[in-house]
Amino acid sequence: MFCVGGNMRVGVIGCGYWGSKHVRLLSSLPSVDLVVAVDEQLDRVTELHRQYPGLLPVATIDEALDFVDAAIIATPPRTHAPIAAKLLEAGKHVLVEKPFATTTEEADHLITLADERGLVLMAGHTFEYNTAVHYLRGLVQSGDLGRIYYIDTARLNLGLYQPDVNVVWDLAPHDISILNYVLDSEPTMVSAWGAKHAGSDFEDVAYIRLEYGHVGTAAQVHVSWLDPCKVRRVTVVGSQRMAVYNDLSANEAIRIYDKGVQRPAEPVGNAPISYRHGDISMPHINLTEPLGMEDAHFIDCITKGTPCLTDGRTGRAVVKVLEAAAESLATGRPVYLSTQIPAPAMHPIIVDRESTTTTAT
Repeated sequence: MFCVGGNMRVGVIGCGYWGSKHVRLLSSLPSVDLVVAVDEQLDRVTELHRQYPGLLPVATIDEALDFVDAAIIATPPRTHAPIAAKLLEAGKHVLVEKPFATTTEEADHLITLADERGLVLMAGHTFEYNTAVHYLRGLVQSGDLGRIYYIDTARLNLGLYQPDVNVVWDLAPHDISILNYVLDSEPTMVSAWGAKHAGSDFEDVAYIRLEYGHVGTAAQVHVSWLDPCKVRRVTVVGSQRMAVYNDLSANEAIRIYDKGVQRPAEPVGNAPISYRHGDISMPHINLTEPLGMEDAHFIDCITKGTPCLTDGRTGRAVVKVLEAAAESLATGRPVYLSTQIPAPAMHPIIVDRESTTTTAT
């Protein structure tokens, strides 16, 4: 078994599109001695072994158990909790890709197993390791944007339809985790609408409204597998300024708009709202591959005891919202969540304000 100060042996369970990325990134980490690729589709692990000769390819989890200290689960969502439980019971540290589980009961069971055994349990909320999202959080938490009126997110594309979950469970975990992280809070109300098209058994387009009562902010999440344009955007509208995070833009990931609306301090009669138009600033952000940051953090949590930024409870918080959205989709009614004020998050606010460029509008 792994000893603190040594190098890690890490298994990747499920070597499709996302799992193969983990294999690539883990293979480049000096703190990882061995990567074990696990997939019943042997052509996948055979191809990965060709690209990374030092990798150990196996077909089943049972074959991998004696060779790994930790594992990353990148299999279909319905299998996440059973596989994670098996690994935790075997004494392995675990990172579970989104969604962390399919019910809060599953999430609670995994958290209990990890706590009882003193193991690292991490949720794969990749965007919480994105430097642009860190910058956006800094803008919100520092008050630079003023009071946050609302946040709008859009995650749209033509495909890829999933065989076992709807578009909410497939795409919305990203945006819910971003919102929880940026606002440092959890929703108190969830309402959802969705529709099924193209013969799908699952909703392929949905809108989710989230109310963050603790911070007085609302958010809307739009997800779709049926849209002609690929969109990955978060818009934050504040009383002083507005910001847009565009994940598809390498050079202008964050744009800050110094514009807004306001009424006169002492309105007379039907005095009109005035519009303020200022500059647009585009901060320079050193973008790194978020998944690589996530994998490196997972290893650090195990080897160095670094506090986990997206632990099992963070994963559970997102699953709780997804469950509420599913209930709202089924009933057509809003779902009110616990009003308990959440504990302060451990997330650092990482903001580099020294290099920004500004263009006049």
